[in-house]
Amino acid sequence: MIANQLGYLVLNVSDLNAWRTLSADILGAEERKGDDSAGRVRLRLDEHHHRITLQAAQTDSVEAIGWEVPSLDVLEGVRKDLAKRGIAVSDGTAAEIEDRKVLALIRFRDPDGFPVEVCCGPWVDDVPFRPARAMSGFNCGALGLGHVVLIARDIRAAARFYQEVLGFKLSDYIAWDEADAVFMHCNPRHHSLAFINECYGMKSGDLHHFMLETNSLDDVGRAYDLMHSRSLPLVMTLGRHTNDHMTSFYLKTPSGFAIEYGWGGMLVDDADWQVKHFSSPKLWGHDLVA
Repeated sequence: MIANQLGYLVLNVSDLNAWRTLSADILGAEERKGDDSAGRVRLRLDEHHHRITLQAAQTDSVEAIGWEVPSLDVLEGVRKDLAKRGIAVSDGTAAEIEDRKVLALIRFRDPDGFPVEVCCGPWVDDVPFRPARAMSGFNCGALGLGHVVLIARDIRAAARFYQEVLGFKLSDYIAWDEADAVFMHCNPRHHSLAFINECYGMKSGDLHHFMLETNSLDDVGRAYDLMHSRSLPLVMTLGRHTNDHMTSFYLKTPSGFAIEYGWGGMLVDDADWQVKHFSSPKLWGHDLVA
């Protein structure tokens, strides 16, 4: 593998206060205090300084998807490979490196226009993670933040790019109704990255969702109850996936895209893993909410 985890996300959000409330009251993320600038919220999920940065903006968009690599040498190798492919690469600014709390990073756009950062040397804090509500915490660490699912014009071309540039491996495929999806891993987490074709009104360059995995099924159930008690919008009801066996629900964020909040995702062992093709994304549940 070249990339070894989804390190972080940076999101431009038009309603920072709504995001702050959702992150604390429902997700249970810890907001970093005292070291954030005006108009910016940093969310912590594990021993990393933070995993998600929310930046106040006029419009909602993805500012950066950060993939972590193990060393400066590997980072330089990615830079050289991108240059050979004719892809414009820039170094992270001092402000970006400080915000991401990493040793170094490079930036580029992938074939669908997603803003990608590749980094190394994340800042690991000596202070334990403190969730904003009573919960067992998140399954991050060496598995990374979770996963992102992106909309691509050509999902197989997008998958090849990440295989060749960042060393991702195929996990499996799902095709159902109008949708066609490919799932990829860069560590034992079943998928840290997935692509879905343009369907259901979604276009190339859209973020479909990102996933957070808790350490307990009860954390998911309690969050689900909290969503209902506050009449907050769901995208999909509680259910279980066919491919990674994650038990989860999908909530609608203030920015319009979804967060999958789940538990119990399958782990991949490359020594005996076999790629499969599924005809449905769910074993049960996961009903779309109108």
